[in-house]
Amino acid sequence: MQQMTTHAAAHHAPPQGFIRKYIFSVDHKVIGVQYITLSLVAAFFGMALSWVMRIHLAWPTAAIPFLGRLAPNGAPGGVLTPEYYLSLMTMHGTIMAFFVLTAAPMAGYGNFMLPIQVGAADMAFPRLNMASFWTTFVGFALACATFVIPDGPPLSGWTAYAPLSAVGPVAGPGQGWGQNLWGLSIVFFCVASLLGSLNFIVTVIDLRTKGMTLSRLPLSTWAWFINAWVSLLAFAVLLPTCLLLVLDRLGGTSFFIPGGLVFNDKLLPHSGGSPLLFQHLFWFFGHPEVYIIILPAFGIVAHIMPTFIRKALVGGWKVITYAMATVGALSFVVWGHHMFVSGMSPYMAMVFSVPTLIITIPSVIVVLVLAASLYGANIRFTTPMLFCLGFISLFISGGIGGFFLAQPAVDSYLHATSFVVAHFHFTMGLSAIFATFAGFYYWFPKLSGRMMNERLGRIHFWLTFVCVYLVFMTMHLMGFTGAVRRYSAFVDDFMAPLMPTNRFISVAALLLGGVQFVFLYNAIWSRFQGPMASDNPWGATTLEWDTTSPPPFDNFGGRQMTIYHGPMEYDGDASVMQTSTEASVAGT
Repeated sequence: MQQMTTHAAAHHAPPQGFIRKYIFSVDHKVIGVQYITLSLVAAFFGMALSWVMRIHLAWPTAAIPFLGRLAPNGAPGGVLTPEYYLSLMTMHGTIMAFFVLTAAPMAGYGNFMLPIQVGAADMAFPRLNMASFWTTFVGFALACATFVIPDGPPLSGWTAYAPLSAVGPVAGPGQGWGQNLWGLSIVFFCVASLLGSLNFIVTVIDLRTKGMTLSRLPLSTWAWFINAWVSLLAFAVLLPTCLLLVLDRLGGTSFFIPGGLVFNDKLLPHSGGSPLLFQHLFWFFGHPEVYIIILPAFGIVAHIMPTFIRKALVGGWKVITYAMATVGALSFVVWGHHMFVSGMSPYMAMVFSVPTLIITIPSVIVVLVLAASLYGANIRFTTPMLFCLGFISLFISGGIGGFFLAQPAVDSYLHATSFVVAHFHFTMGLSAIFATFAGFYYWFPKLSGRMMNERLGRIHFWLTFVCVYLVFMTMHLMGFTGAVRRYSAFVDDFMAPLMPTNRFISVAALLLGGVQFVFLYNAIWSRFQGPMASDNPWGATTLEWDTTSPPPFDNFGGRQMTIYHGPMEYDGDASVMQTSTEASVAGT
């Protein structure tokens, strides 16, 4: 394949002063750390919201300390109202899906590592890169602002289905300015994602260093590149959808509000809109969003594993790359399986069911390649490798549930139950989180110049792994019994017997959240007190390990990198860097 060349020097001068260097920075490495930090803050905030929900589900009449002061209208006396429970659910899903699962593995690690992995001095458009982060930050600030306004957060769910999200304050608490801020928050996030996607695409196409052909790109770079195309197309649909929703709310339009709609005995002055149109538009984005989250996870795990199994993955770079590209393409033709209970024609349900099953094939291929590559390997059970193995386990366990939900007849029963919650937490949520943890432990030496504590890392992994299965495998079983996923209390006759199981899940979820403070302590302590890292502590072969830890301003100290090998040149203890002129040891 024809190779592209990169500029030997940075696109801009080194920053001067604290503000230009660490706050309004155009250095892709600083911006990557900013994204990672923002995602960490968002993750612990979203986790706190889930704690409050789980406490209320297990002990519905219990007063949660300080909550009455923080939300006097939503939790008088510290006890959640059903409406405020839905508000917490809405914001938990929004924050985790957008500002954690989308931002961390793609914008965070991708910003820091992608230019280095292709041998570039920076992103193609550094100032656009800075604008992307600060636009994301504004979006996150608007989402958080919903908690401090009198109206409170919206209760329409992270999907914000119309007409509930479109009619305004008459729909209930949080549906006034809370919903407005939610819509504007997502608009800002969409703009930031579009800017970032363009930057990723141009950087990979135009700034690869000498010898860095497409066949020599690391699999993580391939994942970010493919994901950028998916993001570009998907967020380009969500952006106008949210703008139309805001216009319905503030501009008097009727894109999603039908005529003759009555809320609280009040006839609304709208006509001609279609709530079903909103679902089609949202899920045309929403299902690619699932893969926007999981594709970087595929790439990160596929990038890390060869380092610790000391061999190339089965099939080299082609099998996983083609599988990821196929997943990205097919993700745009399966959105209708989220709408099996919307009144869709059974014939159209079958049309969407078939590609839903087909898209599992490339996903399974990726996981099978990762698992098969373990055979005969001399595995080094470091913390990053443990999280890679955990990713494989969780994705397989959660993916099995997808076969149930791909069938319209089965989905009609399970759709509104906790089975769906468990399924997407396994496949989209926790799988991506495990890959994110793997990347954090693996790249922390390059980000900070120090090593993390391995003992604390292993404790973090095992406790997290066990608690995840205790929570979400049990939640699958509750879904089979019909436990409704949006109820704030198990008071129905058929759900009341499930309360002991529900309390078990809540206790395990609280433990799962508590374990994450082990990780937080390890990260903070290691940043300042951890042992100094060498340039290549893992014995890896890709370009990010061919420079100092942390890298200099222009990534390679003015060196023009030339690539002679693929990224998986491992043969047991022997390995060859991509820039080495030595003979190949693995034939990749």
